[in-house]
Amino acid sequence: MNWFTNLFVGTGIAHTIVMLAIVIAAGIFLGAKLKFKGISLGITWILFCAIAYSHFACNHFGMHLNADVLNFAKDLGLILFVYSIGLQVGPGFFSSFGKGGIKLNMIAFGVVFLGCLAAYLIHVISGEDIAVMTGVLFGAVTNTPGLGAAQQTYQDLTGAANPDIASGYAMAYPLGVVGIILSLLLIRWIFRIKLEKEEELVQAEKGEERQVTHFDMELTNPQVEGIRVRDLKLLTHVNIVVTRRIDTNGVEMMPDADTVLHVGDKVRFVGDVQNERTILLLGPQIEVTWEEKEKDVHLVSKHIIVSKPKYNGRLIRDLRIREAFNVTISRVRRAGIELLATSDLRLQMGDRLTVVGEQEAVERVSKAFGNSTKKLEAPNLASLFFGIVLGVAFGSIPFALPGLSQPFKLGLAGGSLIIAILMGAFGAKWHVVTYTTTSANLMIREIGISLFLAAVGFGAGEGFVDTLVNGGYVWIGYGVIITLLPLLIMGIIGRKSMKLDYFTLMGTIAGSTTDPPALAYATGQSTSNDRAAVAYSTVYPLTMFLRVLTGQLMILCFL
Repeated sequence: MNWFTNLFVGTGIAHTIVMLAIVIAAGIFLGAKLKFKGISLGITWILFCAIAYSHFACNHFGMHLNADVLNFAKDLGLILFVYSIGLQVGPGFFSSFGKGGIKLNMIAFGVVFLGCLAAYLIHVISGEDIAVMTGVLFGAVTNTPGLGAAQQTYQDLTGAANPDIASGYAMAYPLGVVGIILSLLLIRWIFRIKLEKEEELVQAEKGEERQVTHFDMELTNPQVEGIRVRDLKLLTHVNIVVTRRIDTNGVEMMPDADTVLHVGDKVRFVGDVQNERTILLLGPQIEVTWEEKEKDVHLVSKHIIVSKPKYNGRLIRDLRIREAFNVTISRVRRAGIELLATSDLRLQMGDRLTVVGEQEAVERVSKAFGNSTKKLEAPNLASLFFGIVLGVAFGSIPFALPGLSQPFKLGLAGGSLIIAILMGAFGAKWHVVTYTTTSANLMIREIGISLFLAAVGFGAGEGFVDTLVNGGYVWIGYGVIITLLPLLIMGIIGRKSMKLDYFTLMGTIAGSTTDPPALAYATGQSTSNDRAAVAYSTVYPLTMFLRVLTGQLMILCFL
């Protein structure tokens, strides 16, 4: 039975793997069961379970885990975690700087900058080690990738790990979760915000929100006479897709880009609801029961999923769908967002197309694009690991920066995150299939962060209690300052100067700390709008990038 005993009390690789698995399982169980007023520390319990095990096993029983296995688990876990995040946020990373997004990302940038400034000032005033304050910083803002980047940079510079970074993180994390939600409540109290009134204001603005819809109308504007469908954009200065037309003789047809329009035609436009007034300059909006008007053809509308890799990254105009199948693509739904199917839109795996045409033609298009959810369920592991190779290589490139004695490296976390964002944003353009289902992406991410937290906890646990007793408890107070001050300052600016509604402000604050419990609280405050979730997703990509970057810069610049 020695083999069985060695699994739990030995010092080999098998013992280390078993302890990793036990601690991860215990942490996930506690995260699901232990909640206070609906707030949970989630999988961060893995870190605390690993610290507890390491403290008792090492200090009281003399058991030590295999250091090589722990280092491998920590680095691999961090890479998988940040890479999966990069793939998720990549498609919306650059668009998040569009109209409206700039304002929200400025608040997020301010939160990140003020948090780093607060940590540095505490370091200067108190004399606390900057490595410790970096750990406290990322615990206070509940950001694990930043912790990983800081730890790796410290090890690259000194050649040894610093367990106090993880200890500072663990000290500050619990009150960091609570402090973020507390800041939302304080902002609500400062401005005397009433949720019911705020809901009414949001509903009043809802009609102006961007969405794609259709318009049935009769063309009466003389400028339309003799114009081709492809030239409508030049006339209206907005993107319009024409999906159906009834000419002056009552004959219904499906127009293409070269179809000539005439005054008196009845048409169906698909366009942005924000451009409704512009579109209505072409003629009055009418009600058309298309089924009753159909004569020679029977047009249907069907949703088709792009599941064949050969269409990934292809421009709609290059596919010549109208000529090949005699159908029209009117809309594209991607990641929950409705897009207008303009000729310069580039398709991606997983897109859901709205196709209009004859029944038989639509079925042919459906087969051509695949329209199979089953094919999308299999993750594209080749592109995943190829991206990781590029990420690790890119993160290893040294950059000489003025004022730094050591070359700057993005490291495993920074390099993997940047490459993943670029792959997610431009992979389709390069005809690289980066699509992964939400469940597959979540599985990779959770495995990665679980391995990372467990390995970090094991490394920090041996001296954790001694650190806490010998002054480490002060780090908790430092963490509260770093949590509250930046959020309150930027929250007040967002409300007073930028005139953000409370739901958007809550989502922005939650996103600037990448804190899921805060997002859950924010979304739970409204039953009629999703502005908190939209704001969170708008600032999340930039915030995550900045957290990883500042985690390294704090060590490189001030160590």
